[in-house]
Amino acid sequence: MDLTSMASVAAITVICYLMAIVVKATRLDNKYIPVICGVLGGILGIVGMFVIPQYPAEDILNAAAVGIVSGLAATGVNQVYKQFTKGVTEE
Repeated sequence: MDLTSMASVAAITVICYLMAIVVKATRLDNKYIPVICGVLGGILGIVGMFVIPQYPAEDILNAAAVGIVSGLAATGVNQVYKQFTKGVTEE
């Protein structure tokens, strides 16, 4: 996996994270955020396969899987940040 491939996967994660922030600002229940990030990531993964020349997947199923994992990574990053800052602010 070269730098372009890693950057495209990271871009999907960042876009999904931003979408999660947008969803949090609405009245939509936060329990749907992982689902939204996963679905959006899957869509972006498929689009990335056609748009990005060195995308790390060569078929739609793998592209969707890469996108879903990248989208769900956005929720994981958020949880790691929340847990880390929770321990720092309580001291």
